[in-house]
Amino acid sequence: MKKDFGVIKDGKGTSLYVLKNDNGLEMHVSDYGASWVAALVPDANGKVRDVLLGYDNAAGYEAGGEAIGATVGRVANRTGGAEFELNGNVYHLSKNKGNDNLHSGPDVYQKRLWKALEADDRHVVFELHSPDGDQGYPGAMNVRVTYELKEDNGLYISYCAESDADTIWNMTNHAYFNLNGHESGTILAHELLVNADGYTETDEGSIPTGRIIPVEGTPMDFRVKKVIGRDIEENYKALVDGNGYDHNWTINGDGFRKAAELTGNESGITMEVYTDRPGVQVYAGNYLNDEQGKAGAIYGKRSGICFETQNYPDAIHHSEFPNPVLLKGEVLKTSSMYRFL
Repeated sequence: MKKDFGVIKDGKGTSLYVLKNDNGLEMHVSDYGASWVAALVPDANGKVRDVLLGYDNAAGYEAGGEAIGATVGRVANRTGGAEFELNGNVYHLSKNKGNDNLHSGPDVYQKRLWKALEADDRHVVFELHSPDGDQGYPGAMNVRVTYELKEDNGLYISYCAESDADTIWNMTNHAYFNLNGHESGTILAHELLVNADGYTETDEGSIPTGRIIPVEGTPMDFRVKKVIGRDIEENYKALVDGNGYDHNWTINGDGFRKAAELTGNESGITMEVYTDRPGVQVYAGNYLNDEQGKAGAIYGKRSGICFETQNYPDAIHHSEFPNPVLLKGEVLKTSSMYRFL
């Protein structure tokens, strides 16, 4: 089902696409920013809760500054020094996070109107053309993002990208989840599992050092499910530097496998995260600050948590990390899934 989602500043109209399955799940996505807008999920008692932070219309996403529900590209997360070298050429990005670049900003993909190529009640395919030099990156690139809701209660988010020159690529989705309901306060009492033996160490500016730190014996260990708020205020360097959890965990195993699991303490809703990517940035909404959300909700600190499936941050500067280079003419495909139980 396609609905009107309002007008943005340049006068263009936007659309909302409603995906449904036979189990009572309903997902809303928009062509503005290829954004994930809502996730309506029945709880343990059959009450339907919207467990995704968001805005009422496209104008809210246009004005919002916290990447809520965003499709992030061309390169998610941080690029140290806001520059990189590829094939002997140095490319300069905007310094929008201190001396570094964050999420390829400021001209981000989630602030653009994407083209809906096809859509029905179960899936929608969005496409964006990113020209050579866009955001500072080489290569004209076509990227597609597919949202598909299946009968296993998983929303599958798939990416397909192709460039006419060598470039770097690391896209993700930046949805914020609160399994008690988007308007229900903090996620600190949620229980979390992260299937990772290590995380990428960063400096005070959140730029990776290249080292992978074992989680064993640290507050970063979520291999056994625990309450998010239990250790988040510990005097542990990674948590102090990140103002809480905002780190890339190195997911165990290869291929399409489980990265994380989250359970709402009030709703009983559990969400599993699967991906074929090497890492997942778990961000506990540490910098949300009275963001005006949908249906009159106000999102304060730690009102939602993100699971940004991704390559390791700043991989272009670390040969020991998985390679972020998308070669000319290569077709890159990757997929992640968020399943509600």
